[in-house]
Amino acid sequence: MSSKEAQILANKQGVDLVEIAANANPPVVKIIDWGKYQYQKMKEEAKNRKKAREKQSELKQMKIGLKISDNDLNIKVRKMRSFLDDGDRVKILIIFRGREMAHKEIGQELLEKVVGLLGDGIIVEGKPQMNGRNLSVQVRKK
Repeated sequence: MSSKEAQILANKQGVDLVEIAANANPPVVKIIDWGKYQYQKMKEEAKNRKKAREKQSELKQMKIGLKISDNDLNIKVRKMRSFLDDGDRVKILIIFRGREMAHKEIGQELLEKVVGLLGDGIIVEGKPQMNGRNLSVQVRKK
């Protein structure tokens, strides 16, 4: 129908004439309520963003000092397991303070202990790296 007829029909119904595809020949328009159309479009975009966020695995970070007690270490390992079960990757940071930098082998042993406590269901991504005063490695679930 012609654009004038469509505009008259839209005015009678109390709704808007909205151009959907401007590049088409002839241009495609719909007779719809503009507010409702915008609301539905906004909800659909929010839903798509939420789906994209769910698929993306996050990188969680767990900091551990060299003098951590066994109970505290077990609590942190339990939290890391929950992150891994959610599909996230975990970056384990062993933090060296003061003169602890002279004993990097203790940090390596602690890191191996943490990876051992996490179990067989994980994959260590890369080898441990020293970044300043931190020894770090990333792990993810198989």
